Amino acid sequence: MSENEQLSERRFRRFGILTIASVFFLIFVGGLVRSTGSGMGCPDWPKCFGEWAPPTDVSELPADYKERFKVEGHEIADFDVFKTWTEYINRLIGVLTGFFIFLTVFFAIPYLKKDKTVFWLSFLAFVLVGFQGWIGSKVVSSNLAHWMVTIHMLVALVIVGLLIYTITRSQVFEVTVQNGDTTLHGTMIVLMILTTIQVISGTQVREAIDTIAMKSGETNRSNWVQMILNDEIGESGVIRDSLNFLFHRSFSLLFLVFTVLMVRKFRKSFERNSILYKMGLVSLILIAVQILSGKVLDTMGFPRYVQSLHLFTGSLIAGNYLFITIVLFSKTRYITSKN
Repeated sequence: MSENEQLSERRFRRFGILTIASVFFLIFVGGLVRSTGSGMGCPDWPKCFGEWAPPTDVSELPADYKERFKVEGHEIADFDVFKTWTEYINRLIGVLTGFFIFLTVFFAIPYLKKDKTVFWLSFLAFVLVGFQGWIGSKVVSSNLAHWMVTIHMLVALVIVGLLIYTITRSQVFEVTVQNGDTTLHGTMIVLMILTTIQVISGTQVREAIDTIAMKSGETNRSNWVQMILNDEIGESGVIRDSLNFLFHRSFSLLFLVFTVLMVRKFRKSFERNSILYKMGLVSLILIAVQILSGKVLDTMGFPRYVQSLHLFTGSLIAGNYLFITIVLFSKTRYITSKN
Protein backbone atom coordinates (compact mmCIF):
# COMPACT_ATOMS: atom_id res chain seq x y z
CA MET A 1 0.00 0.00 0.00
CA SER A 2 1.39 3.41 -0.98
CA GLU A 3 1.97 6.22 1.48
CA ASN A 4 -0.88 8.25 -0.08
CA GLU A 5 -3.28 5.33 0.35
CA GLN A 6 -2.29 4.92 3.98
CA LEU A 7 -2.77 8.65 4.55
CA SER A 8 -6.18 8.50 2.87
CA GLU A 9 -7.33 5.62 5.07
CA ARG A 10 -6.10 7.29 8.27
CA ARG A 11 -7.90 10.51 7.33
CA PHE A 12 -11.14 8.62 6.67
CA ARG A 13 -10.97 6.74 9.97
CA ARG A 14 -10.04 9.75 12.08
CA PHE A 15 -12.76 11.88 10.56
CA GLY A 16 -15.19 8.98 10.84
CA ILE A 17 -14.47 8.71 14.58
CA LEU A 18 -15.04 12.46 14.91
CA THR A 19 -18.37 12.05 13.11
CA ILE A 20 -19.42 9.20 15.40
CA ALA A 21 -18.54 11.34 18.42
CA SER A 22 -20.63 14.21 17.02
CA VAL A 23 -23.65 11.92 16.57
CA PHE A 24 -23.35 10.69 20.16
CA PHE A 25 -23.06 14.31 21.31
CA LEU A 26 -26.18 15.13 19.30
CA ILE A 27 -28.00 12.28 21.08
CA PHE A 28 -26.87 13.74 24.42
CA VAL A 29 -28.07 17.24 23.52
CA GLY A 30 -31.32 15.77 22.20
CA GLY A 31 -31.78 14.14 25.59
CA LEU A 32 -31.28 17.53 27.26
CA VAL A 33 -33.90 19.03 24.96
CA ARG A 34 -36.36 16.32 25.93
CA SER A 35 -35.65 16.25 29.67
CA THR A 36 -35.84 20.04 30.01
CA GLY A 37 -39.07 20.26 28.00
CA SER A 38 -37.39 22.38 25.32
CA GLY A 39 -38.72 20.48 22.32
CA MET A 40 -41.12 23.28 21.42
CA GLY A 41 -38.65 26.04 22.27
CA CYS A 42 -38.73 26.77 18.54
CA PRO A 43 -42.33 26.20 17.38
CA ASP A 44 -41.47 26.28 13.66
CA TRP A 45 -38.86 24.56 11.49
CA PRO A 46 -36.24 25.10 10.11
CA LYS A 47 -36.45 28.70 11.37
CA CYS A 48 -37.13 29.65 14.98
CA PHE A 49 -40.02 32.09 15.50
CA GLY A 50 -39.71 32.91 11.81
CA GLU A 51 -36.03 33.90 12.07
CA TRP A 52 -32.74 32.13 11.44
CA ALA A 53 -31.41 33.48 14.75
CA PRO A 54 -33.92 33.09 17.61
CA PRO A 55 -34.88 35.94 19.94
CA THR A 56 -33.24 36.44 23.30
CA ASP A 57 -36.18 38.25 24.88
CA VAL A 58 -39.95 38.16 24.51
CA SER A 59 -39.89 41.86 23.56
CA GLU A 60 -38.38 40.82 20.20
CA LEU A 61 -41.52 38.85 19.33
CA PRO A 62 -44.82 40.20 18.03
CA ALA A 63 -47.59 40.62 20.59
CA ASP A 64 -49.62 37.80 19.04
CA TYR A 65 -46.71 35.33 18.78
CA LYS A 66 -48.63 32.59 20.62
CA GLU A 67 -51.38 32.69 18.03
CA ARG A 68 -49.09 33.28 15.06
CA PHE A 69 -46.85 30.31 15.79
CA LYS A 70 -49.49 27.94 17.12
CA VAL A 71 -49.02 24.22 16.43
CA GLU A 72 -51.87 21.90 15.46
CA GLY A 73 -54.35 24.65 16.23
CA HIS A 74 -53.10 25.17 19.80
CA GLU A 75 -51.35 28.25 21.13
CA ILE A 76 -47.76 27.70 22.20
CA ALA A 77 -46.52 28.23 25.75
CA ASP A 78 -44.98 31.46 27.02
CA PHE A 79 -41.60 32.30 25.51
CA ASP A 80 -38.70 30.81 27.48
CA VAL A 81 -35.25 31.94 26.33
CA PHE A 82 -33.53 28.88 27.85
CA LYS A 83 -35.81 26.40 26.08
CA THR A 84 -35.63 28.31 22.82
CA TRP A 85 -31.85 28.39 22.69
CA THR A 86 -31.53 24.81 23.94
CA GLU A 87 -33.63 23.61 21.00
CA TYR A 88 -31.86 25.98 18.58
CA ILE A 89 -28.39 24.75 19.64
CA ASN A 90 -29.65 21.19 19.19
CA ARG A 91 -30.55 22.07 15.59
CA LEU A 92 -27.18 23.71 14.96
CA ILE A 93 -25.37 20.61 16.22
CA GLY A 94 -27.58 18.54 13.90
CA VAL A 95 -26.49 20.67 10.93
CA LEU A 96 -22.83 20.39 11.98
CA THR A 97 -23.19 16.61 12.27
CA GLY A 98 -24.66 16.48 8.77
CA PHE A 99 -21.65 18.43 7.48
CA PHE A 100 -19.29 15.99 9.22
CA ILE A 101 -21.06 13.01 7.65
CA PHE A 102 -20.88 14.66 4.23
CA LEU A 103 -17.10 14.97 4.61
CA THR A 104 -16.96 11.35 5.79
CA VAL A 105 -18.61 10.34 2.51
CA PHE A 106 -16.12 12.50 0.59
CA PHE A 107 -13.15 10.89 2.35
CA ALA A 108 -14.67 7.44 1.66
CA ILE A 109 -14.46 7.90 -2.14
CA PRO A 110 -11.09 6.05 -2.41
CA TYR A 111 -12.81 2.96 -0.99
CA LEU A 112 -14.85 2.65 -4.19
CA LYS A 113 -11.82 0.87 -5.63
CA LYS A 114 -11.13 -1.55 -2.77
CA ASP A 115 -14.28 -1.86 -0.64
CA LYS A 116 -17.38 -0.28 -2.14
CA THR A 117 -19.45 -1.21 0.92
CA VAL A 118 -17.52 1.31 3.01
CA PHE A 119 -18.41 4.13 0.63
CA TRP A 120 -22.05 3.19 0.14
CA LEU A 121 -22.71 2.71 3.85
CA SER A 122 -21.18 6.16 4.47
CA PHE A 123 -23.46 7.54 1.78
CA LEU A 124 -26.48 5.79 3.33
CA ALA A 125 -25.66 7.39 6.70
CA PHE A 126 -25.59 10.78 4.96
CA VAL A 127 -29.01 10.12 3.37
CA LEU A 128 -30.40 9.10 6.77
CA VAL A 129 -29.18 12.37 8.26
CA GLY A 130 -31.34 14.19 5.71
CA PHE A 131 -34.24 11.90 6.63
CA GLN A 132 -33.54 12.64 10.29
CA GLY A 133 -33.83 16.37 9.60
CA TRP A 134 -37.22 15.78 7.96
CA ILE A 135 -38.32 13.68 10.94
CA GLY A 136 -37.22 16.54 13.19
CA SER A 137 -39.53 18.91 11.31
CA LYS A 138 -42.40 16.44 11.79
CA VAL A 139 -41.64 16.19 15.50
CA VAL A 140 -42.15 19.94 15.78
CA SER A 141 -45.23 20.10 13.54
CA SER A 142 -46.84 17.20 15.45
CA ASN A 143 -46.38 19.08 18.74
CA LEU A 144 -43.89 16.46 19.99
CA ALA A 145 -46.01 13.39 19.28
CA HIS A 146 -44.46 10.59 21.36
CA TRP A 147 -44.18 8.11 18.51
CA MET A 148 -42.46 10.72 16.32
CA VAL A 149 -39.93 11.45 19.09
CA THR A 150 -39.24 7.71 19.36
CA ILE A 151 -38.66 7.39 15.62
CA HIS A 152 -36.35 10.41 15.78
CA MET A 153 -34.27 8.69 18.48
CA LEU A 154 -34.19 5.30 16.75
CA VAL A 155 -33.03 6.83 13.45
CA ALA A 156 -30.16 8.50 15.33
CA LEU A 157 -29.14 5.08 16.71
CA VAL A 158 -29.31 3.57 13.21
CA ILE A 159 -27.06 6.35 11.88
CA VAL A 160 -24.45 5.89 14.59
CA GLY A 161 -24.63 2.11 14.14
CA LEU A 162 -23.98 2.44 10.41
CA LEU A 163 -21.02 4.72 11.03
CA ILE A 164 -19.54 2.38 13.66
CA TYR A 165 -19.81 -0.57 11.30
CA THR A 166 -18.38 1.41 8.38
CA ILE A 167 -15.36 2.78 10.23
CA THR A 168 -14.67 -0.58 11.89
CA ARG A 169 -14.97 -2.41 8.55
CA SER A 170 -12.34 -0.12 7.01
CA GLN A 171 -9.55 -1.56 9.18
CA VAL A 172 -8.22 -4.88 10.43
CA PHE A 173 -7.66 -5.35 14.16
CA GLU A 174 -5.00 -7.66 15.55
CA VAL A 175 -6.01 -9.48 18.72
CA THR A 176 -3.69 -11.85 20.56
CA VAL A 177 -5.52 -14.97 21.74
CA GLN A 178 -4.34 -16.60 24.96
CA ASN A 179 -7.02 -19.26 25.32
CA GLY A 180 -9.62 -20.21 22.76
CA ASP A 181 -13.26 -19.88 23.83
CA THR A 182 -15.89 -21.12 21.40
CA THR A 183 -18.71 -19.45 23.37
CA LEU A 184 -17.56 -15.85 22.82
CA HIS A 185 -19.63 -15.31 19.68
CA GLY A 186 -22.74 -16.76 21.31
CA THR A 187 -22.29 -14.49 24.35
CA MET A 188 -22.13 -11.40 22.15
CA ILE A 189 -25.19 -12.48 20.16
CA VAL A 190 -27.13 -12.79 23.43
CA LEU A 191 -25.90 -9.37 24.56
CA MET A 192 -26.97 -7.75 21.28
CA ILE A 193 -30.44 -9.32 21.66
CA LEU A 194 -30.62 -8.06 25.25
CA THR A 195 -29.55 -4.61 24.05
CA THR A 196 -32.34 -4.52 21.46
CA ILE A 197 -34.94 -5.58 24.02
CA GLN A 198 -33.74 -2.99 26.54
CA VAL A 199 -33.74 -0.20 23.95
CA ILE A 200 -37.31 -1.04 22.92
CA SER A 201 -38.58 -1.20 26.51
CA GLY A 202 -36.67 2.00 27.31
CA THR A 203 -38.40 3.91 24.51
CA GLN A 204 -41.76 2.75 25.85
CA VAL A 205 -40.86 3.93 29.35
CA ARG A 206 -39.80 7.29 27.91
CA GLU A 207 -43.12 7.63 26.07
CA ALA A 208 -44.95 6.91 29.33
CA ILE A 209 -42.85 9.53 31.12
CA ASP A 210 -43.61 12.08 28.40
CA THR A 211 -47.33 11.43 28.79
CA ILE A 212 -47.11 11.82 32.56
CA ALA A 213 -45.09 15.03 32.19
CA MET A 214 -47.83 16.51 29.99
CA LYS A 215 -50.55 15.33 32.35
CA SER A 216 -49.11 16.29 35.73
CA GLY A 217 -46.54 18.96 34.87
CA GLU A 218 -42.80 19.30 35.42
CA THR A 219 -43.22 20.35 39.05
CA ASN A 220 -44.67 16.94 39.90
CA ARG A 221 -41.56 14.96 38.94
CA SER A 222 -41.26 13.31 42.35
CA ASN A 223 -44.55 11.49 41.72
CA TRP A 224 -43.89 10.33 38.15
CA VAL A 225 -42.63 6.85 39.08
CA GLN A 226 -45.57 6.20 41.36
CA MET A 227 -47.96 7.37 38.66
CA ILE A 228 -46.47 4.83 36.27
CA LEU A 229 -46.68 2.06 38.84
CA ASN A 230 -50.32 2.98 39.46
CA ASP A 231 -51.04 2.90 35.70
CA GLU A 232 -52.52 6.38 35.93
CA ILE A 233 -52.05 7.03 32.21
CA GLY A 234 -53.74 3.85 31.00
CA GLU A 235 -52.07 1.19 28.92
CA SER A 236 -49.07 1.55 26.61
CA GLY A 237 -49.53 -0.84 23.71
CA VAL A 238 -50.27 -4.40 24.79
CA ILE A 239 -48.19 -4.15 27.97
CA ARG A 240 -49.25 -2.01 30.92
CA ASP A 241 -46.92 0.89 31.68
CA SER A 242 -46.26 -0.41 35.18
CA LEU A 243 -45.20 -3.85 33.90
CA ASN A 244 -42.99 -2.35 31.22
CA PHE A 245 -41.35 -0.02 33.75
CA LEU A 246 -40.66 -2.87 36.19
CA PHE A 247 -39.35 -5.03 33.35
CA HIS A 248 -37.00 -2.29 32.11
CA ARG A 249 -35.72 -1.66 35.64
CA SER A 250 -35.12 -5.34 36.47
CA PHE A 251 -33.78 -6.28 33.04
CA SER A 252 -30.72 -4.10 33.62
CA LEU A 253 -29.50 -6.62 36.22
CA LEU A 254 -29.54 -9.38 33.59
CA PHE A 255 -27.60 -7.00 31.38
CA LEU A 256 -25.01 -6.59 34.13
CA VAL A 257 -24.66 -10.35 34.64
CA PHE A 258 -24.00 -11.02 30.95
CA THR A 259 -21.59 -8.09 30.71
CA VAL A 260 -19.57 -9.42 33.65
CA LEU A 261 -19.59 -12.84 31.97
CA MET A 262 -18.36 -11.26 28.72
CA VAL A 263 -15.52 -9.42 30.48
CA ARG A 264 -14.43 -12.59 32.28
CA LYS A 265 -14.34 -14.47 28.98
CA PHE A 266 -12.36 -11.67 27.33
CA ARG A 267 -9.91 -11.62 30.24
CA LYS A 268 -9.22 -15.33 29.82
CA SER A 269 -9.15 -15.24 26.03
CA PHE A 270 -7.25 -12.06 25.12
CA GLU A 271 -4.31 -10.02 26.35
CA ARG A 272 -5.10 -7.18 28.74
CA ASN A 273 -4.09 -4.52 26.20
CA SER A 274 -6.32 -5.95 23.45
CA ILE A 275 -9.10 -3.75 22.04
CA LEU A 276 -11.73 -6.36 22.92
CA TYR A 277 -10.77 -6.59 26.59
CA LYS A 278 -10.55 -2.81 26.94
CA MET A 279 -13.96 -2.29 25.33
CA GLY A 280 -15.36 -5.01 27.58
CA LEU A 281 -14.24 -3.00 30.62
CA VAL A 282 -15.77 0.14 29.10
CA SER A 283 -19.07 -1.74 28.76
CA LEU A 284 -18.94 -2.73 32.41
CA ILE A 285 -18.36 0.88 33.49
CA LEU A 286 -21.20 2.15 31.26
CA ILE A 287 -23.60 -0.49 32.59
CA ALA A 288 -22.73 0.56 36.17
CA VAL A 289 -23.39 4.23 35.32
CA GLN A 290 -26.64 3.27 33.60
CA ILE A 291 -27.91 1.30 36.60
CA LEU A 292 -26.87 4.05 39.01
CA SER A 293 -28.55 6.79 36.96
CA GLY A 294 -31.67 4.62 36.70
CA LYS A 295 -31.71 4.24 40.47
CA VAL A 296 -31.40 8.01 40.90
CA LEU A 297 -34.30 8.56 38.50
CA ASP A 298 -36.37 5.98 40.35
CA THR A 299 -35.79 7.32 43.87
CA MET A 300 -34.97 11.03 43.50
CA GLY A 301 -37.82 12.40 41.42
CA PHE A 302 -36.46 12.12 37.87
CA PRO A 303 -33.79 14.88 37.89
CA ARG A 304 -33.68 16.44 34.42
CA TYR A 305 -29.98 16.07 33.72
CA VAL A 306 -29.81 12.54 35.09
CA GLN A 307 -32.62 11.69 32.68
CA SER A 308 -30.40 12.95 29.84
CA LEU A 309 -27.40 11.03 31.20
CA HIS A 310 -29.45 7.82 31.34
CA LEU A 311 -30.47 8.15 27.69
CA PHE A 312 -26.96 9.09 26.58
CA THR A 313 -25.31 6.22 28.47
CA GLY A 314 -27.80 3.79 26.97
CA SER A 315 -26.84 4.89 23.45
CA LEU A 316 -23.13 4.52 24.31
CA ILE A 317 -23.73 0.98 25.60
CA ALA A 318 -25.53 0.00 22.40
CA GLY A 319 -22.77 1.51 20.26
CA ASN A 320 -20.01 -0.14 22.29
CA TYR A 321 -21.63 -3.59 22.11
CA LEU A 322 -22.04 -3.16 18.35
CA PHE A 323 -18.36 -2.28 17.98
CA ILE A 324 -17.29 -5.32 20.02
CA THR A 325 -19.56 -7.59 17.98
CA ILE A 326 -18.20 -6.26 14.68
CA VAL A 327 -14.58 -6.69 15.76
CA LEU A 328 -15.29 -10.18 17.06
CA PHE A 329 -17.13 -11.36 13.95
CA SER A 330 -15.39 -9.50 11.10
CA LYS A 331 -11.90 -9.08 9.71
CA THR A 332 -10.05 -9.44 13.00
CA ARG A 333 -6.62 -11.05 12.69
CA TYR A 334 -6.18 -13.38 15.64
CA ILE A 335 -2.64 -14.11 16.78
CA THR A 336 -1.98 -17.07 19.06
CA SER A 337 -0.01 -16.15 22.16
CA LYS A 338 3.40 -17.82 22.50
CA ASN A 339 3.11 -17.92 26.28
